[in-house]
Order: sequence, then structure tokens, then C-alpha cells
Amino acid sequence: MQENRNTSCGSSFENRGTVCIDTKRVLDCCRDRDCFEDARVYLTDAGTELINNATNVRIRKAKLVWAYVGLDNIPFNCGFYRVTVKYYVKIEGEGCVGIGKSQCFDGIAVLEKEVILYGGEGEIVSFSSNPGASYCDVGNLDNVSDNSPIAIVEAVEPIVLGQKVTDCPINKCCCDCSEIPSCVCGCLDGNLSNCNNGNKLYVSFGIFSVIRIVRPAQLLVQATDYS
Repeated sequence: MQENRNTSCGSSFENRGTVCIDTKRVLDCCRDRDCFEDARVYLTDAGTELINNATNVRIRKAKLVWAYVGLDNIPFNCGFYRVTVKYYVKIEGEGCVGIGKSQCFDGIAVLEKEVILYGGEGEIVSFSSNPGASYCDVGNLDNVSDNSPIAIVEAVEPIVLGQKVTDCPINKCCCDCSEIPSCVCGCLDGNLSNCNNGNKLYVSFGIFSVIRIVRPAQLLVQATDYS
């Protein structure tokens, strides 16, 4: 038997009633202040040559150009998910190459962090109508979706806390130069250098971020009337 619920319209109760809306509900979130210390900066060919010959180096600007956000459920902990965030930060630096002379360079730093948040339980599959399809059309799977949780990351531009130029590796990087996506490399003025010899640039960053997990949900809200 069919059952209809929440069918009250705006004309009832003196243009006030309860309506159902389809939105995304925030199930869990966290606010973080992270310090990524001594992150390796992958430089272009020109930048690598510059820091090998420069007498002094400084960082002028740091900008988030992209971030990978991954979501994986945690075994034996129903409803909890591991959120993996990998930030790609473009830095713009300046090096002294002579008395009164300076030259600019750029590069990419990769920062990675993980958090565990609650994302809810239960999985459903939903199907939507297609206005262009007839009764006998087989169609495709474009109208199929589910209510799987989605991780969202909001972050401010990184703050440069310090930099080091050394020929000795300081720490192990979370990725290799060849693993940086082409869309990130495209924002640089030149190709990334694969040379691991000579001086290397390490920068410490501070990032303020908010990470949250949302799920599709239907909520009842008070409304005065339809717009």
C-alpha cells in the first residue's frame, strides 16, 4: 500500500508548514592546525641550478594548487573512515646570484596527513528518472547513485615557517617527483628536475584546515512558502 508523508503545503497553517529538502548532512568534522616541518620542495631545472649557485634563498609566496582527498572505511570500526589528504603547494622563491642581483624560481611541495572521522552506517542505492528516455529504452547507469559518505577539505593558504638549503636528505618524502600529477606540474614555469644531486630545498609550512564528512540526507525544515 502506498503511503504519503509530509504532504503539507505552504497554504496550510497560514502559509507555514514543514517541507522535506534533499541536502548533505555533516556527520563529523575536525579543525586542525598542522605544521609540516622540512617538506622537500621539488624544483624546476632552473630552480635546481639556482639554489646550487645562490648565496642566499628566501621564499616569497606559497599557494595551494590542488589536493587529493581519499576516503577509506576502517575494518572492525563500523561507521568510521580514514580521510587521507595530500596537499600540493606551489612555492615561489628568490635567490641571490650576485651583488644586487636576484632571480626567481618555483617548485612544488607535497604534504600529506590523515584523520579518522565518523561517516555513518548503511548503504542505499537510488535511481532517478531520465526525461529523455522512453519506456522501452535500456538506457545506461547514469541514473544510479548511492549515499556513500563524501570527505570535504577546506584550507587557508599555507604559511611559510622556515626554509633550509642542504645537500643532505633531511627526511623521507611522501611521494616522488614522478608521482606529482601533470595538472600540478602545469602551473610551473618549466619542467621538474629529476636530479637528486646537489643542494635541496626544504620548507616548513603551517596550514589551518577544516575536514568534514557528509552524506546525502532528507531533512524536514520549517518553511513559510515556496519561492
